[in-house]
Parts: sequence; structure tokens; C-alpha cells
Amino acid sequence: MAEFGFNEHHQNEVINYMRFARSKRVLRLKTIDSCFEELKDSRLVEGTFTVEEVREMLDGLQAVVRGEVEMELINTAHTNVLLLRQLFSQAEKFYLRLQSDISELENRELLEQVAEFEKTDFKTTDKKNQETGKPKLAPLNEGGVSELLNKEIVRLQEENDKLKSRLRTLESQAMSALDEKTRAERALKDIQKVQGDQQVWFFLQPAAPSLLL
Repeated sequence: MAEFGFNEHHQNEVINYMRFARSKRVLRLKTIDSCFEELKDSRLVEGTFTVEEVREMLDGLQAVVRGEVEMELINTAHTNVLLLRQLFSQAEKFYLRLQSDISELENRELLEQVAEFEKTDFKTTDKKNQETGKPKLAPLNEGGVSELLNKEIVRLQEENDKLKSRLRTLESQAMSALDEKTRAERALKDIQKVQGDQQVWFFLQPAAPSLLL
């Protein structure tokens, strides 16, 4: 699946999901086939049928097949939600926000590529796995992209701690400057009060008598 740009690990994840989807699809198709076989064995025992009898059989078959197909479509949708849940949960651990383009789900060119992969590469991979007996790849460890993300998270946390420390220092300096300003204002008020008391005392003193010539 080189055209999708997947690495080997993700390609194997896609293969595992396609195996799962294929097994569910085969099982549901077998169920639908059994519906037709049951109709043949239980109803098609007479030589001729009236129009009403044929209509009744077809209506009953339609209801059964419709129920099976609807159940499979609902189950597929819910299964895809669980798959997305796993991916989003892993992404959120690294503070990532994944986005999807719903319109791409109906991209005929991409759908044809997936179908071609299932016909050729997927079958080739199945045959290769059967011949070599290689176990499935283990989940990614802390290397590669995960390691880079972890390092970036650690770096951001350290930078955040430095900023917090710098903020505490600035707050302490601001409080010191505020205390100094308060002390200066108090000292100025004390000085003004002393000067005011001295002026009042000066004006209240009796004037000296004039010298007689």
C-alpha cells in the first residue's frame, strides 16, 4: 500500500482490520445465503405457486434479508466508532488532535486503490504470512515518533516550569517595589507633618519688643 504512504507497522494494522472486516462480511453473507436455502427447503416443495404465494415468500425473504443487511451496516458503523475511539485515545495521550475528512470516504479513486490492494497485495501478504509464519508486529514502543513526542512534551514542561519560576521572581520583585513605595510615601508624609508642625510653632511665638531709641 505504498500509494497511501503507510509505514510497515501501519500497513500491518490496516491488513489486520481488513481481515477482521472480511471475516465479518463472509459470516453475514453466509447468513443471507442460509435465508435463501431455508426458503427453498421449506417452501419450494410444490410444483406450482399462485401469485399471492410467490409474493408472500418474496416479502418474507425481503424482510429477513433486509434485517440481516441492516444489522450488519449498524454493526459496521459501531465497530468503526470503536476503532476511531482507540486511535483518538492514543492521540490524546500525546496532546494531538486528529481530524478527518468525511468527503474522502467517498473518493472513488481511493476506494478503487483499497479494492485493488485487497485483491492483490492483501492476498500476497496473506500467502507470505502463511509461508513464513511470521508473528504480527508488536505495537510501537517508545522509539521513533513516540520518542520525539515525549521529548517535546518534556521540553515544553521544562519551559513551563522556567516561566513559572520567572513569574514568581517578578511577583516577588513587584511586591518588594510596592513595599518600598509604601515606605517612601509614609516617610514623605512624616516629613511633611514635621515641617507643618514647625511652621505652626513659629507663627505661634510672641513677637520681640521694639527697641526704644
